[in-house]
Amino acid sequence: MPTYNYPIISKLPEVPTSIFAIMSGLATEQNALNLSQGFPNFKSDSKLIELVNQAMVNGNNQYAPMPGIFSLRKAIAQKMENLYGVSYSPETEITITAGATQAIFTVISATIKKGDEVIIFKPAYDCYEPTIELFGGKTIAVQLNPEDFTINWQEVKGLINNKTKMIIINSPHNPSGRVLSKGDMLQLEALLKNTNILLLSDEVYEHIIFDGEKHQSAALYPALAERAFITASFGKTFHNTGWKVGYCVAPSELTKEFRKIHQFNVFGVNHPTQVALAEYLKIPSNYLGLGDFYQEKRDLFLTLLKDSRFQFKPSKGTYFQLLNFKNITSESDYDFAVRLTKEQKIAGIPISVFNENKYDTKVLRFCFAKTDDTLRKAAEILCKI
Repeated sequence: MPTYNYPIISKLPEVPTSIFAIMSGLATEQNALNLSQGFPNFKSDSKLIELVNQAMVNGNNQYAPMPGIFSLRKAIAQKMENLYGVSYSPETEITITAGATQAIFTVISATIKKGDEVIIFKPAYDCYEPTIELFGGKTIAVQLNPEDFTINWQEVKGLINNKTKMIIINSPHNPSGRVLSKGDMLQLEALLKNTNILLLSDEVYEHIIFDGEKHQSAALYPALAERAFITASFGKTFHNTGWKVGYCVAPSELTKEFRKIHQFNVFGVNHPTQVALAEYLKIPSNYLGLGDFYQEKRDLFLTLLKDSRFQFKPSKGTYFQLLNFKNITSESDYDFAVRLTKEQKIAGIPISVFNENKYDTKVLRFCFAKTDDTLRKAAEILCKI
């Protein structure tokens, strides 16, 4: 192949390879248990697989409508009504996306321009900051309390100015597993009331919440809902992360701007999968039972780790559990994660990569969306360390 000799000025010169790609690649290379990247290693519901297959057989194999098929948008509207008592129009306020990350990218690209400031909370999912930078915005990071991942709302208030265009929240929170409370949402609502600041609410784990907690969707709070893009993921909900199907819910004026971008970077999302999901959502128990399902896995994993040298507080949501290793080694979390993968054959994610200035709290994130057998094998390894 000929050598390319023309200079490219990178638009994201400081962005490294994703830690998920690095650790999953290392896990494959080392034949290690991969509890790093957030994907289930068990089969999805055979009924849903059959619905996708039937949709293909029935001929739903060409482009879907740009906003998504109407039956799926209608099913999402019904779900929002049932869960949060809020009415969203399937025609003008719901858009099917190629996963939640694409929805987040589209929200930011549709609204953020050079000089705009966006407040995010760290540790943060790694797609927020590069996308803000890509479109000329400036990230204003608020570091969460390292002990319990709570938000100092007075600090947030002090950061808001006339350049603040958006705040991004994520609940249940990846990577900590913390769930924002009603009190958190009321404080955020009070901060944003009578401003033009937009809200991006990343709610991909909305159905994976434990210990009787309730998901506090932005849709529940009128002064938040009126300015909120809410993003969600069917891949996370139904154990099919590789299908890359999600959605964005927002008021019509915001959706109008969202779709201007969506039509050119995706246009139509996987058609047979949309048909299947529209049918599958008709049975609420298909998603309402997820909290109990994953809580059993969390509890199994933590029970098996109770005699280990790791310290932990049970995750309140998502399918991730943080383990603190400060009593085991003084290594950096990145070095320890790499060594665990190479020597102990188990892969986790170092949390410092998601923190401001790579702040290292000696914590690794492990995914427990795995078979019980995998969790037992993982716990056996971790308890020997």
